[in-house]
Amino acid sequence: MIRAVVFAYSEVGVRCVRELLAQGIEIPLLFTHADDPGEKQWFGSVQRLAESQNLQVVTPADPNTPQWTRAGAAVHPDFLFSFYYRYMLDKAWLTIPRLGALNMHGSLLPKYRGRAPVHWAILNGESATGASLHYMVEKPDAGALVDQQSVPILENDTALDVSLKVADAAALVLRRSLPSLMAGNAKAIPLDLDQGSYFGRRRPEDGRIDWRRDARAVHDLVRAVAPPFPGAFTEVNGCRLAVLESRIDAEPARYPSRAPCLYAADGEWYADCIDGRRLKIVRLAIDDVPVTPGRPPAALAAQPLALG
Repeated sequence: MIRAVVFAYSEVGVRCVRELLAQGIEIPLLFTHADDPGEKQWFGSVQRLAESQNLQVVTPADPNTPQWTRAGAAVHPDFLFSFYYRYMLDKAWLTIPRLGALNMHGSLLPKYRGRAPVHWAILNGESATGASLHYMVEKPDAGALVDQQSVPILENDTALDVSLKVADAAALVLRRSLPSLMAGNAKAIPLDLDQGSYFGRRRPEDGRIDWRRDARAVHDLVRAVAPPFPGAFTEVNGCRLAVLESRIDAEPARYPSRAPCLYAADGEWYADCIDGRRLKIVRLAIDDVPVTPGRPPAALAAQPLALG
């Protein structure tokens, strides 16, 4: 039986662990993360899946200690798989599996190497992203590509929408690749990193809206960080205002000389943007309390309100 040491988290981790088990791969040791109570859990739990399948599951703060690499070597794995595990694995791990160490990344490599690939793709207005299975090397997301699957990013897709599409694509890529990997005849194409890009992690503060950007860029930010992620925000009359959902409106800005500005009209919220276009603000909130156009709080009563 083929054996694999697995590092997994998030929805991609759940889907891919299930796929390994469905294809008869033994998982003698599975690493995951303890769930953070401060993080909204929109994804399935690798730990609960492992426990339901009677797998040995561990959640170390550092998987790269000699203790854990020895434990990994002791089970004599054919493969090592990393599925959205959040820590980099040292070179010592990569030399352990007999048939190689592979990672599932949430982009069309070599594009969007690094952190938060789905969010960065939406922020940059991409029309597609995907999932890529590649061999692991010391440099992140740089090893030879085994297979990848594209998914569309629609105009109003949020990061959650796209993340679920990527999870579907990841399971498909793994299902498609495992037979040749297990047979030892999988083809792998070296990545041309000069044709790609590398991006760093994002923080909640990166959701601050820059109203000097055009309507499309603001809309892309809103959907890239929309709940369950931390969300886009701005300040109006000294209040922190969360912009949770938006649409590019067909009508031009109502107050182009005063843009960027926020106002209510015809029972809806709108933001006129610097490029003369306007956004329909589908959902607004102050301190997690929804704000409706008919009953705006005092801080939003005067209209239009300057943004930026």
